Amino acid sequence: MDELDRALVHALHIDGRAPFSRVAEVLGVSPQTVTRRYERLRREAGLRVVGLADHGRSGHTQWVVRLTTTPSAARTLAHSLARRADTSWVKLTSGGTEIFTIVDAPDATRPPLLHDVPRRSGITGVSAHCLLHTYLGGPAAWRGRLQNLDDAQQERLRPALPAPSGNAPLTQADRALIDALRHDGRAGHADLAAATGWSQATVARRLADLRARDVLFFDVEIDAAAYGVTTQALLWMAVAPADLERVATALAGHHELAVVIATTGTTNLLAHALCSGPADLHRYLVHRLGALDGVRTLETAPVLATLKAAGHLPADGVRLARS
Repeated sequence: MDELDRALVHALHIDGRAPFSRVAEVLGVSPQTVTRRYERLRREAGLRVVGLADHGRSGHTQWVVRLTTTPSAARTLAHSLARRADTSWVKLTSGGTEIFTIVDAPDATRPPLLHDVPRRSGITGVSAHCLLHTYLGGPAAWRGRLQNLDDAQQERLRPALPAPSGNAPLTQADRALIDALRHDGRAGHADLAAATGWSQATVARRLADLRARDVLFFDVEIDAAAYGVTTQALLWMAVAPADLERVATALAGHHELAVVIATTGTTNLLAHALCSGPADLHRYLVHRLGALDGVRTLETAPVLATLKAAGHLPADGVRLARS
């Protein structure tokens, strides 16, 4: 990607629903150029905007699930998990014998996935970790994508939102709206009205309110290889409770990491590293992560493939974004 491509992705992180005319004005190019670049990045790098609920505010609970499998069963099972509506970030890791996914549950009880998968052949182990707190990730994107617009450009792109209306719980129609946005975060008001049964005016009003309350945010999916990332790894860490906040906050400032979350389980801190190659990952583990006091154990699980990112799979079943 060139500088304009990267600036476009940065702009979409600031406002995933920004009209291309406004993006073009900020970037100093024509709307036709922005449209062409966007469509090319969709085809070649899986660029996609998706709308997501902030689970800290939506009343749902997320679980990090690890499934160990036989090599012959892993890919088929991973594709099956990717097609589920309650999963995101389905990854093959650890030489192709482990599947990682995040599962959404309506409350703090065990997610339905844990009742379904143990009956599948080829599974040799299951572990589930409740996601307790996000230090990096969710609305806070990987910094490698956010380096191309200056402060003034970013300010011009930020949406003008109304004052929040309060903390009313999400309705079923709100959840239908967010579910439709997981397919396409730039879907028009007419399509969103059809998905919710609302009028287009109501859709516009509810969108603005959910965003103002930070219940809804927009993420950008794109192949990390477009940024020179060739090596990804999940880092499972055990940290003493007294050190957890300090270590996690420090890790959230590392530009090599896209995610830092606290979980339950024998390992209580999980990070997702994006590196230019194995040597770069090694340098990060030894010189940056290794310099932090408080990390008692570390397990590094290389990511072989990402079958599903944050949004729903496209309608044709072909996953567009690989990270």
